[in-house]
Amino acid sequence: MTDLTELARAVGRPDDDARREAGDLLGPDGTGGRLVDLAVWLAGAQGRVPAVPPARPRLLVLADSAPARTVSVAVDTGVDLRVVGRRDLAPGSRDEALAAVLAGVALADEEVDGGTDLLVLALPDPDLAVPVATLVGLLTRADASAVTATGQDDAAWMVACAATRDAMRRGRPTIADQVDLLATVGTADLAVATGVLLQAASRRTPVLLDGPAAAAAALVAARLAFRAADWWLAGNLSPDPAHGLALARLSLEPVLDLGLRGDDGTGALLAVPVLRAAVR
Repeated sequence: MTDLTELARAVGRPDDDARREAGDLLGPDGTGGRLVDLAVWLAGAQGRVPAVPPARPRLLVLADSAPARTVSVAVDTGVDLRVVGRRDLAPGSRDEALAAVLAGVALADEEVDGGTDLLVLALPDPDLAVPVATLVGLLTRADASAVTATGQDDAAWMVACAATRDAMRRGRPTIADQVDLLATVGTADLAVATGVLLQAASRRTPVLLDGPAAAAAALVAARLAFRAADWWLAGNLSPDPAHGLALARLSLEPVLDLGLRGDDGTGALLAVPVLRAAVR
């Protein structure tokens, strides 16, 4: 854990002075509502008042390909798109889990060094449903029935709930060690996402989270570095019960609630124009 411990120590807070100044500048009459909150958040992340609209936002899709809807919305919102191929992770392999987290660290470094000033994170893989529910259940102390995704017939829901319950039993002994937890009940992509979130915070780069999978990775990352959550913003809220539980534990209020299911990046992408409007 030496590398991750050092990384966690490197995560600082956004600029509190900039946040206070932005709040005094934008919110004295109380009419700006959530737009003021968003502008203040970005001012703290950028360390400047007033904040400026992100110039080079980038959507990171941790999958072999991006859904067609995601590509279309990325173009419409003016957000660059980068697709990162999936990785395999042998169950119980701590070394592979740690390597995947560090691969996410390197990925965040590539983006920040390349000029990305806002990351949007999405993991559009339906096979992540049980691992995501398992992580959220364990890290929020919720029952399997409370984190299993709805929107399916009763028989399918019962199968998914049982799978989540069994995975939670396997993962519970490892809950104190986040790398072991990822190795036991997570996936390589969730481990990569964890590394991206940690290093983005360390590099003082804000991140928009999309969907339950990104939120689950954020829960793991926040256990490693509690200050990292100050650098993240929830783009949207999905109907998946695990999503709301994860965001509540992270104290992140979603920008949008459009009833969008899945983790294809659409919800977080649609939050980018709202963030730009808040700054302007």
